[in-house]
Formats: sequence, C-alpha cells, structure tokens
Amino acid sequence: MKNIKLGKSDLYVPNIVLGCMGMWNLSVNDATKVINNALDLGINFFDHADIYGSGQSEEIFSEAIQMNSSIREKIILETKVGIRKDANGNGYFDFSKEHILNAVDGSLKRLKTEYIDILLLHRPDALIEPEEVAEAFNYLEESGKVRYFGVSNQNPLQIELLKKYVKQELIINQLQLSVMHTGMIDAGLNVNMTNDVGINRDGSILDYCRLNDITIQAWSPFRYGQFEGFFIDNEKFPRLNSKLEEIGGKYGVDKSTIAVSWILRHPARIQTIVGTMRPDRLTSIAKASDTVLTREEWYDIYRSAGNDLP
Repeated sequence: MKNIKLGKSDLYVPNIVLGCMGMWNLSVNDATKVINNALDLGINFFDHADIYGSGQSEEIFSEAIQMNSSIREKIILETKVGIRKDANGNGYFDFSKEHILNAVDGSLKRLKTEYIDILLLHRPDALIEPEEVAEAFNYLEESGKVRYFGVSNQNPLQIELLKKYVKQELIINQLQLSVMHTGMIDAGLNVNMTNDVGINRDGSILDYCRLNDITIQAWSPFRYGQFEGFFIDNEKFPRLNSKLEEIGGKYGVDKSTIAVSWILRHPARIQTIVGTMRPDRLTSIAKASDTVLTREEWYDIYRSAGNDLP
C-alpha cells in the first residue's frame, strides 16, 4: 500500500481510505472482519461522519475495533460535522461554534477516543460565520481534541474565506470524483471552448488544491452522475466497462481496481475513499494502490466514459 503526505501536515497515510458510511448496517462481528481486513491490507485510515447512520457507524466501529490507546495509535480517524436534521427529518447545515463543538464531543464519545486526527466541515453552510468556526477550531486544537482540519465539497473562494479567519492549515478537501464524474477535470481540458463541459463550475478546485497543498479525497469512485447509481457492470456503459476489463486483464485486476487506479494516476496525489463493506472486494480494490496506469491508458479510460478531447 502506497503512502502519501497529507497536505501541509506531517501525516503519511495510505492513498486508499476505508469509508465507513455503510458500517451502521453491519453487526459488530461483521464490522470487525471489515476493519481487520483493511488493516491487513495496510489501510489504517478510516473516514467517518456524525451523520452516517445517525452516529451508529462511529459506535459500531469503536466496538468492532475494540478501541483502546494501543489500537488508537495505529490508526487515523477522520470525521465530518455540520449536517443536521430537523424534527421532520429535513436536512440543513450548521457550522456554528456551538454545533461544531457539540458534534465533535459526540463523535469522540461514540468512537471511544480522546482525539480526532482530522476534522472536516461536511459540505458548505450558506450561513457560515467564519469567525465562529475559527473559535471552534482554536478550542479543539488547544484542547487536543482535534489534530488537523479540512473541508469537504468546497470551492476555492469558500476555502479562502475560511482561511482568512482560521489559523490552522486546511489539509483536505473531500470531493466527488470518478471516471464518470469528472467535472473538475473536464473544465481544465476544455479551456477556451464553447462546449458545456468547458464551463468552470467549481472555480478550478483541482488546480487550486494542488497550488495550496490541499489533499483531495475522492468520494464515490464508482458512481455516475450525482447519486444516480454505479457504473461498474452497468449495461448503460458498455464501452467503459469493456475498456476497464481490457486494461484490468493486462494488470491482472478487476474493473473496480482499474477505476480506482484511474483516480490515483492523477499527479495531484488524490486519496480515494472506498466504502465497500465486503472484505473480498476491498482486497481486490486495494491492488489499485500499486497499479500505475500509463498516460495512454488513462486517456483511453477517460474517452471510454463518453468524454471527448478538444
């Protein structure tokens, strides 16, 4: 398992992360198998959010791993805060100081740990008051409850606004990216073009993160559209699946592995979050860490997903 340096930090971590969004659906016994398999593969980085299973994913994780100080030192825990639900189950965002502090305390309790390695703000909050976020971050850092900070799904100016007030480095931006969700790449390839894919919808977030040493974490590496479904073995995408299978055959791996290898091949040193709760599938996908595609293969896959080059 290859390691990368996370942003402007002293953390060296695997380039594949186990996403724990679906862990709340597992028994403690099954979750233990998933976690132990990940550790055996060299994946000691686990991504959480307080909203996943309404906190149950964090609870099951800590029980499954039998959290103690010895185990805690061997793993990297990341969690996200900021998404809430009202009494009717409708979602909204809350980056207030009070909520951030309360949410972190909740995660610490559920994860049975004294500190979070990395805390991310979960999606943008239109009502953000960055001064409050700065106060929350300062307290969390000074109290030792959080070591590093970052964001998810934010554009360059949203990050710049936050950076104006917080003194901590923002080392991660978690963004959706797959070979079938390539907006941040498309715009960069279609500069000065009049086609729709040339529209810059995210403020050149990929280049911005590279310029500012912010590690991009790619979520939903197997989805197409926003949340429309998965493209692996999907009859809607015969050309893509054929190409993934062809290149996978060359390297002795499956289509999902190549789909992740495609993300990891990008020189931005992107970290990929894989949410499978099947040990056999994670074992297969983990081979992507050491499967390095050629430049020609990368572009072949990109075109097979229906993308045209200018």
